[in-house]
This record gives sequence, structure tokens and C-alpha cells, in this order.
Amino acid sequence: MKIFLFLFVIFSVFFSPAAYCEAEVYPYRWVFVISRLDTKKEFDRVSDIVKTASEHGVNGVVLSANFRNLDQPESEYVKNLLKLKEFCVQNRMELIPQIFSAGYGGYVLSINKNLAEGIPVKGVVYEVRDGMARLETDPSVGFKNGGFEEYTENKAKYYSFHDQPGTVSFIDDTEFMEGKVSMRFENFTANPHGHGRVMQEIKLKPFRSYSVSCQVKTSGLKPKNCFNISALSSEGKPLGSCKINIKETAGWQKISFGFNSRNEELARIYAGVWEAKEGKFWVDNLRIEETGLLNILRRPGAPVTVKSEQTGRIYEEGKDYRQIADKVLDFKINRKPLEIKISKESRIADGERLLVDYFQGISVNDGQVSICMSEPEVYEIWKKQAEGIHKLLAPDKYLLSMDEIRAGGSCQACKDRKLSMAEILGDCITKQYKMIKQLNPEAEIFIWSDMLDPNHNAVNNYYMVDGDYSGSWKYIPKDMRIMCWYYDKRKESLKFFSGEGFKTAAGAYYDGDDLKNPKGWLDELDKTKGALGIMYTTWKNKYDLLADFGELTFKRK
Repeated sequence: MKIFLFLFVIFSVFFSPAAYCEAEVYPYRWVFVISRLDTKKEFDRVSDIVKTASEHGVNGVVLSANFRNLDQPESEYVKNLLKLKEFCVQNRMELIPQIFSAGYGGYVLSINKNLAEGIPVKGVVYEVRDGMARLETDPSVGFKNGGFEEYTENKAKYYSFHDQPGTVSFIDDTEFMEGKVSMRFENFTANPHGHGRVMQEIKLKPFRSYSVSCQVKTSGLKPKNCFNISALSSEGKPLGSCKINIKETAGWQKISFGFNSRNEELARIYAGVWEAKEGKFWVDNLRIEETGLLNILRRPGAPVTVKSEQTGRIYEEGKDYRQIADKVLDFKINRKPLEIKISKESRIADGERLLVDYFQGISVNDGQVSICMSEPEVYEIWKKQAEGIHKLLAPDKYLLSMDEIRAGGSCQACKDRKLSMAEILGDCITKQYKMIKQLNPEAEIFIWSDMLDPNHNAVNNYYMVDGDYSGSWKYIPKDMRIMCWYYDKRKESLKFFSGEGFKTAAGAYYDGDDLKNPKGWLDELDKTKGALGIMYTTWKNKYDLLADFGELTFKRK
């Protein structure tokens, strides 16, 4: 009998459902919120999210709210920020600011647009006439058969391909913008990827700035914003791309985007749709042209050089020619290039050809512009921002917004440091870390994982980056917390950072219709040494599943 009772107790302790199945409840269960927080309506929306989160076991809100103009206590924004701080305290929710971004430079660029990362433009030809130097474009660069006028049946001449002629792509002589035909795309489900694209290889000059344009008409095209124009190198490396905000049904309109050829002599120019579902569109009049002086950056690490093509003499700004500056500086390439005004006392002769070198800021995708991580002024701006946040909120935790840094290492400020891109990034993050620690030595500092993850963006040849991010994780403080977010590589990423001695968390969800993503993250977090928590992460303000997320992470069985 005693033996039976002993075995029963052992079985109850070690093999009961509660002992065997109960999973860990992580200390950090957060929700991510993006808000301008500048109106009562926005405050009410965010406070509703906080209340829902608190009622279902979530204990922190990561706030992405730009954090500008913090020295204006009477502003609606600062008042709302302080009200939210108090509301979080009342609801037992920790307020965690997302701070500092190099990949999305909106905050820094709102103070000084010239702090964008500079892509070199070299040897642009300007010719002087009547006191003005104007761009001389290269006539050898251009689309062949840009209007699709040369074709056989549904195949257009000179194009490397267009998707499934006669099934997805068609020469259309009933609808066109110019000439007598256009190219029509439809039947996207006939393509396994929903593609409907046309591509031509274009010979270029290295380190030049180009604009690509076409005319597009749509009819019931879905999903929204599936149309894109992009430029890739011969090896498939992105040179530039633009997601076009085009209506599902619209008449002919000109679409354009710009890119820098960098060190490439050939680009593959694509126009069309990816993952389209239904509808149709027409393309006509594809063009490419050199843009010259546009979005020129003026800062210490982005010098301008103007010299004689014939003699190589370097001319002096302010003496031989007036100061060059782009007053618009919108990082788009859809305007006329700047002209250079020659001074009356100039050594530059009329008819002389000039070679101009400069650095341009340029955007990718939906207008994303990265900033230079090597210019000291950037850190002065960040330091002031951090001081303002500390004064108003005094947070104990921060999330560094250092994700998707798609340009870097190409301006003179970066080159002069003679560091790898991994070292430049690591140094930047370390400086941010020290800024926060000087304000609060006990602060816990999290960072998005991708730029430190060899399974994600810590790689060579990333977008417009001149250099290699590989090894970036070696150059940051070991007590930083890594917020992993690449779902498909969650196992590899968590294992990697844990193996490197970092504590981790997971940025989960991403706007799905169920909680499969967070459940997948939790499965891997349970296997990871040093895992701290999980965050409900939405980019589309979709909080329908927040309550269920809280229940999932707080009441784990």
C-alpha cells in the first residue's frame, strides 16, 4: 500500500497535465502602436488600445510617435503624451518609446534633409552657354521600342521578356497613349505568381542618376498598389524601386521613379505587377533619361566638385560659380535638373564642358530615405531627442528603431572612416545605447533584429548599401535585447542570438486573420534560452485580435 501511494504521488507531480503542459508566461507581453498622438481622437484611439491590452494580460505598449518638438509643453502632442503616460500607469501598462531610426530618417530629415545618406554621382557633363551651365544628357542611353511599335503578333522587339505573350501580355492596337499600340496585361491568375511585367536591359554610365517613366492605364486592377517599377543590376541587385500608388481604375497617367546606377553599366528595368489578382492595365511610352543635379546634398561628408573636362582644373564654388543647392530636396527624380550659374569673375569660359561630382539623396520603395550614420550632427539631434523623452516620460525601457537601413557607406563621411558597414552600424548603435544609459543607467534597451541577423539583413550587398553588414552583431553591447521579427527564420534567429549571449523577444502577428504567427513564435521562444517576451506587432493599426493575443500569452496552458 505504501509503495502504491508513493508511486501515485510521483506520478501526480511529474505527469499531471498541469505540470507537463503549462508553458512559460513571459514577463514582457507588449503591444506595438504607431500614432502621431496630435489630436484628441488619436489619444482616444491609443488609450482604447492600452485599456484592451491591459484587460487581457498585456503589460507594455511600445509607442512609435516620432517624438519631435518635445520642448513645446503647450502643444497638443506633448499634452497627449503626458496624458498617455498617466493613463498607462493607471492601467498597469509600461510605456516604452521607440526611438532613433537610421533606415527611416523622417525625424532627422525634418530637421536637416542634407543628413540623408549620399549616393555618389560622378562625371556628369554640363556645358556652359551664356553664363549658365546645363546638363548634357548621354544620347546613347534609352529604351528601344519604348512604345512597343515594333512587334510580331504579341511579342515586342528588344525586350528581354514580357510575361506570357498572348496569355498575360498582349499588343493592343485599340488603346494607346502615343503611336499606334500599347501593351496590355490581364489574366494574372494564369501566371503562378500573379506577375504581369515587361523588362528591358539598358546600358548605362556608372554613378549616374536616371529617371524612368511610362504611361499607365488601369481597369479594375487588384490588389491595390501592386504596380511597380524597378531597376536591378545584371546580377539582380536592387538599384532602385518604387511602389506606385495607382488607382484600380484610372485613365492614362505618367508614372516615374529615379535611381542611381552606382558602379553598374547595365540595368534591368521592370514595369508591371507582382501578385496581381484581377483586372487589367496598359503600359506605353517607356523612357529613361539622365537627370543631372537633383537632390544634391550639402554637408561636410558630401562634397561637390566642378572641374574642366579638358584641363581637369577644379573650379571654386562662390568664385567661379554660384552656390549649388536643391531648395526642393524631396528625394524624388521627377523634376528638371538644376543649372549652374557662372559668376561674372569666373575662370570658366563660355562653351566649356564641365564635369560635376556630387552626392545625391534618393528614396526607395514608398519614399524611404536612410540617413548617414557618420555625420556628427545626426547624433546631436538624437541626443536632444533622447533628453526630451527622458524628461517627459523617464522610461525604463526603449526600443531602438534601427531596422531596414537600405543605404549607407557611400558618402565621403563614411568612406573617410575606413570602417566596414558592420562596424559603422555597430558604432552607431553603441552611441545610441550610451546616450540612453547616460540618462538612465538602469535602462533596458531593445533593438529590432534584422540589421544584426545573418539570417535576415546583416548581409553583403543589401539594397543601396556600399559595403557589408555581416558581423554587425559583434559591435554592440551584449546586454542589449534583440527583438526578432522574421517569422520564417524565427528558429534560426532566436537560436543565433541566444548562442551569441543576447536575450531575445519576438515581434509577432503582422496583420493576419488569426494567431498562427504568435503561436509559432511562442513555440520557438519556449525552446530559447534567455527569451523575455513577445509583442503584438501591427503595421496597419489592426487590433482585432489583441484581446485574444493577450489571453494566449498570459494564460498559457
